[in-house]
Amino acid sequence: MVTPEIFGTQPAPDRWLVIGTAVLALAAVVPHAVWRLSRNAITIAHEGGHGLVALVTGRRLDGIRLHSDTSGLTVSRGKPTGLGMILTAAAGYTAPPLLGLGGAWLLAAHRITLLLWFATALLIAMLVMIRNAYGALTVILTGAAFLLVSWLTEPEVQAGFAYAAVWFLLLGGVRPAFELQAKRRHGGAPDSDADQLARLTHVPPAMWFFLFHAVSLCSLIGGGRWLLGL
Repeated sequence: MVTPEIFGTQPAPDRWLVIGTAVLALAAVVPHAVWRLSRNAITIAHEGGHGLVALVTGRRLDGIRLHSDTSGLTVSRGKPTGLGMILTAAAGYTAPPLLGLGGAWLLAAHRITLLLWFATALLIAMLVMIRNAYGALTVILTGAAFLLVSWLTEPEVQAGFAYAAVWFLLLGGVRPAFELQAKRRHGGAPDSDADQLARLTHVPPAMWFFLFHAVSLCSLIGGGRWLLGL
C-alpha cells in the first residue's frame, strides 16, 4: 500500500544546498574523465526515452542494451516509417533534459519523496527490458541508489540527492548532442538518431540537431529557474 508521505510535500531545502548540488552536477558533466563514467546515467535516460515512446506509440519493445562505452541500443518492432517511428527516434536525445525538467517541476512543488519513488519505479520498469549483463548491472545500481536514499536517509540527504540528480539530467542532457555533432564532423556515427530522423522525414540532420539543442537548453533554463526559485 502506498503511504501518504509519498504524495505529501517536504520542506524546501536551503539555497546553499540547491547551488551546491548544481556545482556537484557540473563537476560530473564537465571533466572528461568523470563524464566517461557519469554519462552512463544519461544513457539510461536516453535509451529509456526511446523505449517508453516506442511503447506509447504502439510499437513492440524487444529490448534495451547499455554498453560500457556509454553507448546503447533500443530495439523495437513495428511500422518502419510514420509518426510512431519518428517520435521513437527523436526521444533519445530529448529524454534526459525533459526528465530533468519534469524533476525540477516536482522539486519546485516540494515533492521530493515522490520524485525519488517515481525515478525508482521507472528504473525497475526499464530493468525488465534490459538484455545484457552490463546494462542490468548499471540499472540495478542506479535504482538501488534511489531506493536506499528513499528508505534509509534523512530528509536533508534525500533533498540533496534529488536536487543533484535533477541538476545532472539538466546539465548532462546538453552535452551529448554536441558530442554527436563533433563525431559526425569527423566521419563518425553515420547512423545516428539525427541521420535516422533525416531518412524518415527528409529533413536535414542539422534541423534535428537544432531540435535536440533547443530542447536541452530550454529545459536547462526553465528547470534551473524552477530549482533556484526564480
